Amino acid sequence: MEKTESGLIYIVDDEPNIRKLASLALKEHGFETQEFAGGDELLKAVQRRLPDVIILDWVMPAPDGLSVCGRLKLGKETRTIPIILLTARNDEVDCVLGLEMGADDYVTKPFSLKELCARVKALIRRKEYSNITNPSNEIITCGEITVNLARRTVSKNGKPIDLTMKEFDLLTSLMLSKGRVLNRDQLMEKVWDVEFCGDARTVDVHIRYLRQKIEDESENPKYILTVRGVGYRFASEDEL
Repeated sequence: MEKTESGLIYIVDDEPNIRKLASLALKEHGFETQEFAGGDELLKAVQRRLPDVIILDWVMPAPDGLSVCGRLKLGKETRTIPIILLTARNDEVDCVLGLEMGADDYVTKPFSLKELCARVKALIRRKEYSNITNPSNEIITCGEITVNLARRTVSKNGKPIDLTMKEFDLLTSLMLSKGRVLNRDQLMEKVWDVEFCGDARTVDVHIRYLRQKIEDESENPKYILTVRGVGYRFASEDEL
């Protein structure tokens, strides 16, 4: 028998059929779900109860999904809630915009219900894994970059850097393996907890935006280095 999961998932989409199908699929895996037809309903709901994951449609009557995502990521209580954007927009620029606004993952329509459930489970397991494995005082320092694993904070030369949940997980995965090359398959497993599906954009887009936040020159990085044709690695102590 397949292992059931637990957790509360909010599903936000102005198309009732999509909400219903996603809800039924998640319930089959043991999740509790609540459905909302728009962003305003969701924003009221999170004030009453925080979910474990939010599945949020991008294109909805105002406020659209991107606006709602931005508002949630600015809130002290809601900023750490993982968000999956549902989008019919599959251009790289659109996907980048969604990730820049704080989304932790995105699924393009039409989507597989099996894939959606896998991504929800991955986000929850990643959060639980971080809570278990991060020692209360463990701090990683590489060059000018300092990471507090317990507080999930990052600073450069003492100045805080605001990262999304996935950017933080990606950075720490690379730093904990500094000097060693990690290919995209390994990064997908470490950060997204799913097998690599052949779409390199998810990893590459997160790397690009992470570099813009931590590097002095994102086009000439000294921390996160590209190993052409293989993957990425964090610079060794000697290189820094």
